[in-house]
Formats: sequence, C-alpha cells, structure tokens
Amino acid sequence: MSQTNNQAGILTAEQEEKLLQPITDYVGEIQEKIDALRKDGSDQVQYLTNHMQLIREDRNHSREEKEALIAEDKELLEKAKAVEASHKEEISGLVAKAESYLKEHYDREYFKPVAASCAAEKEKAVQEYSARLSELRAAHEKELARLKQENAPELSQELKDENYVYKNKVFDAKLNHEKTLQFIKDRKHEAFVQQYHLIDLLRNSRFTLAQDRAQKLENYRYTFNRKQFLLKNGLYIVIVLIFIALSIVTPIIKNTQLFTFNNVLNILQQASPRMFLALGVAGLILLTGTDLSIGRMVGMGMVTATIIMHKGANTGAVFGHIFDFTGMPLAGRVLFALLCCIVFCVCFTSIAGFFTAKFKMHPFISTMSNMLMIFGLVTYATKGVSFGAIESDIPGMIVPKINGFPTIILWAIAAICVVWFIWNKTRFGKNLYAVGGNPEAAAVSGISVFAVTMGAFMMAGVLYGFGAWLECARMVGSGSAAYGQGWDMDAIAACVVGGVSFTGGIGKISGVVVGVLIFTALTYSLTILGIDTNLQFVFEGIIILTAVTLDCLKYVQKK
Repeated sequence: MSQTNNQAGILTAEQEEKLLQPITDYVGEIQEKIDALRKDGSDQVQYLTNHMQLIREDRNHSREEKEALIAEDKELLEKAKAVEASHKEEISGLVAKAESYLKEHYDREYFKPVAASCAAEKEKAVQEYSARLSELRAAHEKELARLKQENAPELSQELKDENYVYKNKVFDAKLNHEKTLQFIKDRKHEAFVQQYHLIDLLRNSRFTLAQDRAQKLENYRYTFNRKQFLLKNGLYIVIVLIFIALSIVTPIIKNTQLFTFNNVLNILQQASPRMFLALGVAGLILLTGTDLSIGRMVGMGMVTATIIMHKGANTGAVFGHIFDFTGMPLAGRVLFALLCCIVFCVCFTSIAGFFTAKFKMHPFISTMSNMLMIFGLVTYATKGVSFGAIESDIPGMIVPKINGFPTIILWAIAAICVVWFIWNKTRFGKNLYAVGGNPEAAAVSGISVFAVTMGAFMMAGVLYGFGAWLECARMVGSGSAAYGQGWDMDAIAACVVGGVSFTGGIGKISGVVVGVLIFTALTYSLTILGIDTNLQFVFEGIIILTAVTLDCLKYVQKK
C-alpha cells in the first residue's frame, strides 16, 4: 500500500510526520527558550491579573482581606512586569527568528508536498468512485438481463427490488466518496493550521493583521459549501445580474445612464422613509409575525402631520371640525406633528400587539383588523380628501438639502444604527431573537413573551410614526387616507429579501437595509425604463416568491 501511494504521489501519515519533524524540532527549541523567558514575566503577569480578579469576586474574604491580598499581588505584578519588559526585546528576536524560519521552510518543505499529496489522493478517489459506479452499473444491468431472461411470475416486483438495491448501493458509494473527499480536505486544512498553531504559541495568541486575514481566508475556503452559498446568496446574485442588465439596456432604450450620482441619491432619498417601516416590521417578522396595516399607518400619519403642519388654516375638516395650528411656533408644530404621528401609530400597534400576545391571535388577523379600522376611521373623518401642502419652510427644517445632498438619508442611517443597537446590544434584542426562535423555551428560561411581543409592536409603531412624518416632509404634505397603499407589502418584501425569516429568530439589520435598497432601486429603474406599474408588481412578486422559497429550502435542510 505504501509503495502504491508513493508511486501515485500520495504521502503516508508517517511520511508527512517525517517532513514536519525538522520544522517542529527547530521551532520547538526556540519555543522552549521563549517559555523560559516568559515564566517569571508574561506568564506571571497573566497569572497575577487573573488571581486579583478572582479575589475581587471571592465572597469568602472580607473587604480588608481582599485589599491586603490584592496589594500583595500588585507588588508581585510590578516585579513581573519589570521582568517582562527586560525580556521583551529578546523574546521578540526569538519570535522573529522562528517566524523567518517558518516562512522559508514550512510552505516549501511541508505544506506544498502535503497539498500535492492531497490533490493526487483526490484524483485517485475520483477515479475509484467512477470505477465503482461503472462496476455497480454493469452488475445491475447484468442482473436485470438475468431476471428478464428467467421471466419469473413476479418479474415486475423483482425488477423493482433490484432497482431499489442498485440505488442504495450507488448512494452508499457516493456517501463513502464524500467521506473520503472530506478526509482529504481535513488533512490539507490541518497541514495549513499547524503552522499557525506554532505561531500561536510563539506569539502568545497575538497574531498580526496579515496572519489573521490568512487564517480567515483559509477557514472560509475550508467551510465553503457551494450549495449553501447559492441558497444564501443566489437571489442576490440574480438581482445584481438584473441591475447590470438594466444599466446596459437603459442607455440603449432611453439614451440615459441609469446609476448616475443624482439617480443614486434619488433612490436613497425614496428609500429613507421606507427604511423606517421595514425596520419596524422586521422585529415582528423576527417573532414569526407580520403587519398588514403599515400602509394605512402611513396614510394616517401623513394626514395627521399635514393637518398640523398645513400652510395656513386647513381647508378640509376632520369629523366636521376645521383645525388651525398656525398660532403655534413653526418648530413647535413640527415636533407636535411628530409626537402625534408616533402616538397614533403606537396606539394601534399596541392594540394589535396586545391581542397577539395575550390571546395568541395570529398577527395576520390582528394587523388586518388594524388596517380596516385605521382606513375606515381616517376616511370617514376626512371624507377621503387630500389636505394639500405643508408650510414651505418645514422641509428645510426637517430634511434640508446641503449642497444637493438630501439629509433625509441621515435620518435613515440614524434609525438603522439605533435599531441595530437595540437588536444586538440590549437585553430586549437578545430576548427578541430568543422568543422568535422558540417562545416556549424562552418562557421557561424566564423571558416574558408578552412583554417582548408588546415591545416589538410598540417599537414598530414608533418607527412607522417617524417614517410617515419624514414622508410628509419629503412630499411637502398632500396627506390623504389612501396614501401609503401597498407600502406594507414593500416593507415586508424588503425584510424577506433581506433574509429576515418567517420561521422566526433569524435576521439581521444589514439584510433589511439591503432589501429596502433593492426594492427601491428596482422600482426606480423600471420606472425610468417606462415599465408599466402593474408589470412592476409582477417583478416584485417573483422576487418575493423566490426569496421565500429559498428561505423554506434552508429551513427544510435544517430540519
């Protein structure tokens, strides 16, 4: 076997060890010198630092005893630091010497021969697998011919049995082949890692930036799975290709560039209010929920903000009453409009959240009820009329353009940062993921599912209110009950495309941001091309269906 392997260029385990031995011996001698120098220096510093922390946490000692022990350790720590400083230069020289040796010898004398051996072994494994399949196929065809020649009474059943046995044998052969390939892959990876294990000991786990990058790149290659990669990123790849195609087609058809600086700014400006809505509903989807009332929340917020910030006295009535807020200072009207938008939206999301959390009502039903109630109330109160424009100075106060740059984008960035912090750095965010992943387990661990659910709905209401207020400033008013129709689907779709899973507990803020930008850019691009709005819905529907299908496939594989 050893001779066969040598002829095929495949190294045995003993041969690999023999190649590595001189390297480990050389570096090992240097490591022994470094360890001796670190014994009374760096190692003692680390020990005393940990020991003082343990003393601080120890409840068996009185405060005076702790202070005495810590003082003693601090005295020893100063001596250890002095020893560490005196040996620092010598240790650095030894580390540099060892690393220089590794750089000169490791790759050439060990890793490359092992990599070549693995490549030869992989080629051999592929040939053996192909030969095995051919052997199984020949035996299968021979057995089928024999059965047909005998023409037994139960021939049909025997043929089915033979096909079943053949499929099992092929599956076993494939499984064994995959195990062999994984073993070869593991050997090559271990050969790579061995060098950094030696460096880890030399450097006391303090790698350079280049060494960190090299390890991350190798780990990515080692864990890369094409099928999983396509499941995770296939939709994004297709969308990128669509945008590339659109950027090529648009100059030909419309004689204009698609992704100019101004167009990109317009896309970001349009996406900014929608970002608030998507960030709000993302928290509900994380809890395996949804919200069908987003569009109506926007309409209600637009009407509310327009009435308060209206230019002059309102021309339309609300429940038969004409409102006039012109007596208030302009800044006061702006803040009051924002407060009202948030309060109204939070009230309605709290209603839906209460029924969802308390009575385990599906959010589809509770938010659909909200949608109907909001639209009915706002339409009845305003008779469905539009309230015209807001004060012309207000957009300059809320979303001014500085040298042509729309600052509404900064509002969206701020919202992204705040929600990211809540999701990733607060207890509520961690509980949100826990309840979304498994509400029963979360409840057993002491998390209040009711409080988390209500918190998610209320946070969504705050974001909806902000989004509607910003949209009012961006559009300079024109609030009506019908405004925002379809925005709920856009927000939900953006979350789904961004990887926020309806299975619960899975999703990232970065995905939501990407989803919003994708849908806004797609709508903007198709509009420039003159594609009918109805056909744009078709494109969006296909993207949503594809995204959810890929999400379901990932979930099925995990199960």
